[in-house]
Amino acid sequence: MGKQIFYEESGQFKVAEVVQENDATFLVNTAHGKRAKIKASHVFLVFDGDASQFLQQAADAAAGIDISLLWEAVGGEAEFTAASAATEYFGGNSGNVELAAILMALYAAPIYFYKKNKGVFKAAPEEALKLALAAIERRKQQEAQINSWIQELLAGSLPAAIAADAKVILHAPDKQSLSYKAVIKAAEQKKTSLFTLLQSVGAVPPLPEYFLDGFLLTQFPKGAGCGDYPVPVINNLPVADTEIRAFSIDDIETSEVDDAFSVRNLPNGNKLVGIHIAAPALAITAESPLEKLIFERLSTVYYPGGKITMLPDNWIAAFSLDEGAARPAVSLYAEVNPQFEIVHCESRIESVYVDCNLRIENIEQAFQPQQMRSNAEVFAHQHEMNWLYDFAVARMQARGKYDPERLPQYDYGIKLEADNKVRISVRERGAPIDTLVSELMIFANSTWAQMLDEAGMAGLFRVQPAGRVRMSTQSEPHVGLGLKHYAWFTSPLRRATDYINQKQLISLLDETALPRFKPQEAMLFAILRDFESAYTAYNDFQRHMEAYWSLIYIQQERLQELTARLIRDDLVRIEGLPLVSRVSGVPIDVIPKCQMKVAITGIDLEQVSVGLNYVNVLMPVAGV
Repeated sequence: MGKQIFYEESGQFKVAEVVQENDATFLVNTAHGKRAKIKASHVFLVFDGDASQFLQQAADAAAGIDISLLWEAVGGEAEFTAASAATEYFGGNSGNVELAAILMALYAAPIYFYKKNKGVFKAAPEEALKLALAAIERRKQQEAQINSWIQELLAGSLPAAIAADAKVILHAPDKQSLSYKAVIKAAEQKKTSLFTLLQSVGAVPPLPEYFLDGFLLTQFPKGAGCGDYPVPVINNLPVADTEIRAFSIDDIETSEVDDAFSVRNLPNGNKLVGIHIAAPALAITAESPLEKLIFERLSTVYYPGGKITMLPDNWIAAFSLDEGAARPAVSLYAEVNPQFEIVHCESRIESVYVDCNLRIENIEQAFQPQQMRSNAEVFAHQHEMNWLYDFAVARMQARGKYDPERLPQYDYGIKLEADNKVRISVRERGAPIDTLVSELMIFANSTWAQMLDEAGMAGLFRVQPAGRVRMSTQSEPHVGLGLKHYAWFTSPLRRATDYINQKQLISLLDETALPRFKPQEAMLFAILRDFESAYTAYNDFQRHMEAYWSLIYIQQERLQELTARLIRDDLVRIEGLPLVSRVSGVPIDVIPKCQMKVAITGIDLEQVSVGLNYVNVLMPVAGV
């Protein structure tokens, strides 16, 4: 039997029969009968005898080596060779087998011995070794804990630690956490999804709560509560004329009353229209804790059955234009002649008495300004609203946006009632009340946006010179509205953009007030970016929850077919519900905006999706 070599390859020790050798390489026959070249730098021993027997003897000897004892034997600052380590451990009678065993043991214990060169090592310092051993022990304990949790999950039990982490595991998992590793491994073993596994052990709450948990974790990681922010007293505000009795128009659930209106007859036959906007910016100082909260939250979040306000409740109570008291406001007054032409505009900071908060649900049926008008009022301020409606239509015509023939659009209200029923109400968008309110808001927003721009003042503008609407720190035309200037000012209790713009506007109206932002200020750009991102996420969540409750409504009413209107391709908007979905089988020749009947093939509440099949196109009713 010829010469054999003992060598290392990819961290494993092997033996082979030498065929030919030179200074740099060995040509060998491996244990598997293949011819190979082995670098001399990888070879530790050349020996005679049975190669496989040698390797087995070395492995058996290595298995019996006490690593701690070996570390003590070679410990110290100096480097050592494998040969000297073999002599220290086995004594002076050590041979090739013992040397090979020591090499195997040294390579197998990298936390005890650092490899410095071929066959040269250094013992790990005592402190470093202690830390490494502690880490190994910790990993063993962690693996044991993971395995224990896996067994509980597979048995249908929910470990307390995983129950505590369930929200994070479901929505924003730390993939290095022990709880996540246990759940994902258990799901793999059970051949199911993480969600289904946690649902089976009771770790998933009812779906509305589950969806809300995910939204809050990503958008409100510090929690939905606002905390305590004292409200300062605002003194010495100018008081509006005593003849002005403002009134607001909102739906019945509105608690943040941002805007109110007034109409006053002038001696010259004209009317003075007042648009009064809540003014929290008067009391909020730059870089204050409350302003930081505003820039964190950026907007109020709305969803069926709840909302998360931008401002704390006590600030809303202090500045909401609630009836029966004088409230701080930024007011826009416009003198309007009988032809609904604006003669003069003026803006003021003042205290305005709010006479009443009108609720749309209570007055809409009685508010029919397009019909014959009576001298008697069914509700307070009806005559003023009738005139404001005419003014609003004139404003819309002036913008070139009045289109009485446009296709109807709808707004939906979703109420979750005590009997677990979902109630969905439908209102046509562009109803007289909507026209009145929206046109007055557009008028105020465009007027004040023009004031900021002409003063060279920084602001957050809504622009649409072409294409889609976007936010900008520079005023540009808004072609969709038919305006040269537009920005949001009229919801400062609900949106950070409106707060910022109101702060800038106040600096124009009050010579003692400084602008909050200078043009091209970096922080303003950052807030614009953050606002657009948050506002999109908030609206997406609202649409998601509206779609979910629409599916619950479909199940509740046991609907089998729906009427839909084609948007494009196979995308449709379901009529009577705030729901958009795709439909299978839509013929290629069906034109957009047409009505069709669709059949429901299935509902997946977890994915908030509905399966729909095309049935047929609905023919338009004659005369409609």
